[in-house]
Amino acid sequence: MPATSGSHSTTRQNKLLISDDGERSGPAEEAKQINKNFNLNKSMQSNTKDTCIERFLVFMSLFFVIILFPISLFTVFVAVRQFERAIILRNGKVRKNKAFGPGLVYFLPCVDTVKYTDLRIMCYAVPPQEALTKDSLTVSVDAVVYYKIWDPVWAVLNVADYRIATQFLAATTLRNALGNRKLAEILTDRPAVSNQVFQQMNNLTGDWGVKIVRVEVKDISLPLQLQKAMATEAESSRLANAKIIVAKSEIEATKNLQKATKMLMDNPLCMQLRYLQTLQTISSEKTHTIVMPFSSEIISRLFK
Repeated sequence: MPATSGSHSTTRQNKLLISDDGERSGPAEEAKQINKNFNLNKSMQSNTKDTCIERFLVFMSLFFVIILFPISLFTVFVAVRQFERAIILRNGKVRKNKAFGPGLVYFLPCVDTVKYTDLRIMCYAVPPQEALTKDSLTVSVDAVVYYKIWDPVWAVLNVADYRIATQFLAATTLRNALGNRKLAEILTDRPAVSNQVFQQMNNLTGDWGVKIVRVEVKDISLPLQLQKAMATEAESSRLANAKIIVAKSEIEATKNLQKATKMLMDNPLCMQLRYLQTLQTISSEKTHTIVMPFSSEIISRLFK
């Protein structure tokens, strides 16, 4: 008997569904998915009944393997690596409705076809996608999608090429997510865009035997004219805020000057002390021009 791994398809397909945020889905969804998997498994088993011709071909293949023994040992075994699984199609039908491996797996020449699937996480860099946002602005966004195969049988039977299908789905889903949001939301909340693409892709790729592991938005590119317009708007906003701050500062300074004036008027000697302090400040700057203020009363007395 060959070294095989993986449980029966019924057990494998009847796993508990895990939602995108890591929690278990509701009982209704689980029952619906289990019923769907059971019907699919039942239909697959009903279609795997061998006809007389197919049994005859299998018998002839076994006969030649026995006749050519031990030379046939070099052609009936294949090594499946640890991160791979092998799907054997006998006369075009999935053998035992499950994946084989890792280790040595035997197959019959002429009647068996071996399909390999890679269980490792694969990375795909989505090229820049130009889309029109909800507020009618053009934006170009690129992302990275990480995915892996969780059911090798479904990846072989339900989709012609799961790699190409997942890549095209990632590009179209990203464009759809951009079209449903405004530019400000895209620029300020990248995780929300990534999460939306992640959920939509997981809902579609489950029937392909593919699980989306992670989606990340890499870069958001804006047209040059839009960048200039946004920079001008931001600069205008900063200038307006600066003028408001200056105006508030002048109001506070005026209030403080009013308080200082009242205090100086109550005590004339404070004005003289303030005058001497101003002279000391001017003398420290080594200037040749000194302005000495005189009150109108003093000047009127001098001219009498």
